[in-house]
Amino acid sequence: MIWTAFIWGMLGSFHCVGMCGPIALALAGKDRSKYLFNKLLYNSGRAVTYSVLGGLVGLLGFSLSLAGVQQWVSIILGLTIIGLAFFYKESEKWITGSAFSKSLIKLKSQLGKSIRRGGSKAFFLSGLLNGFLPCGMVYMALVASLALQSPVYGMAYMFVFGLGTFPVMILLMFSKDIFSLSFRMKMNKAMPYFVMFMGVLFVLRGMGWGIPYLSPKLGLPTAHATELLDSDITHCE
Repeated sequence: MIWTAFIWGMLGSFHCVGMCGPIALALAGKDRSKYLFNKLLYNSGRAVTYSVLGGLVGLLGFSLSLAGVQQWVSIILGLTIIGLAFFYKESEKWITGSAFSKSLIKLKSQLGKSIRRGGSKAFFLSGLLNGFLPCGMVYMALVASLALQSPVYGMAYMFVFGLGTFPVMILLMFSKDIFSLSFRMKMNKAMPYFVMFMGVLFVLRGMGWGIPYLSPKLGLPTAHATELLDSDITHCE
């Protein structure tokens, strides 16, 4: 499932152009010799933040797998992703209109200070902070990380998701007109269908039909495996 994260990040970045685009363009930098290097630092900062968030939700998913609901978690979250496919923009409005809005305003203020400060560290810090800004695409990718039920896979999934946003965001930093409005609109319209496809993949994964790479048989959760092992040892004694 990790490979889908890169495609998700690349397609989702066209949606993020509207929100992150002005920030990316503001990161022009005075040292032209380090222009590309600083942009890579900025985008790497976002990828690091995404990976940390992915690790946290992956840890939660791992806890659920230990509870013996491994298959159901994948199926339910897959259906959730399908349901959210056409409502990812609303999720951003819910966050910005909630009690977190004040914290987001402070975050954007810190991001602005970091941008004005300049320097390589400021570029990386700006990327770290930007990773916390509300984004429906990120939220749904985190749901996918939760469905993987592993902190390691969760971190890897979100890091690769962040890498997928690199091409579009870096090209945008060189020219704000590189992607026409009509092209971005077409990509945004195609995005929900890809997200639905992702949801279907997670549902199939949870079914455990034994189809390699698509619906492999899921192993027993660690807790259940331990119980069975203890039971076997008791019978042997």
